[in-house]
Amino acid sequence: MSVTRRTVLKSAAAAGALAASGGVFSPALAQNRPVKVGILAPRSGIAAAPGVSGIRAAEWATERFNAQGGIGGRKIELIIEEETSPKDSIERFTKLVQQDKVDCVQGVVSTGVSLALGPVVEEARTLTIYWDGTTQDGVDEKMPNPKYLFRSTDNECEAVMASLLAIKYWKGQFVTVAGINPDYSYGRNNMAAFIALLKRHNIEHKVVAEQWPRVGTMDLTSHVAALKAAKPDLIFSSLLFADLPVFMKQAHAAELTKGTKLVFPAAGWQHTLMKKEFTPENMLFGHNTLYFDNPNGGQMQKDFVAWYAERYKDYPNWEADRAYFALASYKAAVEKAMAGKSAWPKTEEIVEAMKVTSVDSLGGKGSWRSDHIADQTFVQGLTTHNNKYDFVTLGQFDTMYSSNLQKPAGANFWEWLKTAEFKI
Repeated sequence: MSVTRRTVLKSAAAAGALAASGGVFSPALAQNRPVKVGILAPRSGIAAAPGVSGIRAAEWATERFNAQGGIGGRKIELIIEEETSPKDSIERFTKLVQQDKVDCVQGVVSTGVSLALGPVVEEARTLTIYWDGTTQDGVDEKMPNPKYLFRSTDNECEAVMASLLAIKYWKGQFVTVAGINPDYSYGRNNMAAFIALLKRHNIEHKVVAEQWPRVGTMDLTSHVAALKAAKPDLIFSSLLFADLPVFMKQAHAAELTKGTKLVFPAAGWQHTLMKKEFTPENMLFGHNTLYFDNPNGGQMQKDFVAWYAERYKDYPNWEADRAYFALASYKAAVEKAMAGKSAWPKTEEIVEAMKVTSVDSLGGKGSWRSDHIADQTFVQGLTTHNNKYDFVTLGQFDTMYSSNLQKPAGANFWEWLKTAEFKI
């Protein structure tokens, strides 16, 4: 049966209002029902790597939490739907809310989906936690004060950190700069942020080439040729999907990576595909909120990575951390809102508890700002071949918290870049 978005949302809002009245579930009935968590994430296509890693982490967290009693005494049940286009993803979100009657929705990787879905979440009045999605249009925040929606760190955090580290590691060692970045707002804003930070720190530089391939372009030889002809000292790239390892192979074959400094703030999404045979050492590489091989990682991270490697013969990327953080902070908020009460808390009470929630996530500390934007721990550093894997890991690396990498609530990103006190 065809169900229109408006019909679904009206019904969902009505259901939310009933739940908010506190009259729907008695404590005993609530305790007998599982906590249903809807997951909306890509499992195929160019964004499959982060989506699959996130889903696996959500499943690991569910097993772990259920073994400890679940959330507030109720077992967790995941209901997983595919994230694809904005239109189809909105339909699946409404299906999770209306038909599956989930308590919370988590996931969403694509900015295109997350921006379109934001108003729908608010209309449905369903607590929703994005893994990597924001409500930014470019660098501009379009939902400064949502009530039910919690968002990822700003898209530009990894570019800001990589730019600061490029200055820290290589100041005085490069002048000519080139870029190859995806042809949409994420890629263009990351490149612009890199240049803005070079100017802010009085780094002499000259941009000699800029390439803007469409996302998913798998023949990048013409882009590689253009970059090679420009002979840059340094290449900045925020390629992050399946096109990233393709670029690295083609760049290596053309000897573009030989002797060129490389700054790749989002390469960690494809880290196991960045093979030593075509990925050089001393490339600035962003693992961001989860570096799976972090020697300083806690026991929980080590347990998760070991489980992941044994079960899937693979190693997780940072989307795993985003997924764990979403579920762990939801659990913490529910149980905080339940303190001293016999009834399951209302959605609005859980939302209020989320605002002051801080948890130890897989990659380190994570918390929520009052405007419902995450703060998390980021890791980036220089690649090495000195490891047991067939892909690169980090030798020297730095750790930064996103409160030092993203604009404060309500600030203009470009104005903030001009005045922020960065710690390099």
